[in-house]
Amino acid sequence: MKPEALDFPATQKNREVIADVLADVFDPQARLRMLEVASGSGQHAVYFAFRFPKWTIQPTDLVQEHLNSISAYTEHHEVINVLTPVAVDASMDDWPVSGPFDGVWAINLIHISPWECTLGLFRNAFTHLKQGGLLYLYGAYRRGGEHTSESNRAFDQGLRAQNSRWGVRCLDEVTRVAEENGFSLERVVQMPANNLSVVFRKS
Repeated sequence: MKPEALDFPATQKNREVIADVLADVFDPQARLRMLEVASGSGQHAVYFAFRFPKWTIQPTDLVQEHLNSISAYTEHHEVINVLTPVAVDASMDDWPVSGPFDGVWAINLIHISPWECTLGLFRNAFTHLKQGGLLYLYGAYRRGGEHTSESNRAFDQGLRAQNSRWGVRCLDEVTRVAEENGFSLERVVQMPANNLSVVFRKS
């Protein structure tokens, strides 16, 4: 493995349960085009590519170190259904990706980024998704303005201590932004470690 390949332990822990939800939300046997926003190390993209060999995955990230890591993983594992990673700032418009896509996912993004990234995510996902396409989000959320566990409260405090523009978002506020951008909330799935899988459909 090239030294550029990063290891994110959380990715190894949650990839199987996330893939189980993806398999329930999308058709594992269909030839689908998927856009991954904020791909990080690339470990998710490669795992999902092996799990769903008929899907074509377009990874993206803002950080060059992450883009290098994604390439290192795909080259090492000789994955043919993961495309060359593209530099994308989720908060900006005119993402340089070639749609339309059947699905978009962003895993552990919106709490470790400024709120502008959430706004940009929904704007751009609407642009690049097919009609009826799905946007999948994974991470920790507040509900009704309240934390769902003490561990999430501590996680939120830790995030805000690192960067005052980060933090565990309220699902009600995220859903409002989704609806303002042409999405409807389709499904919320309770995940391990007090995380949620949240699925929105392009109306």
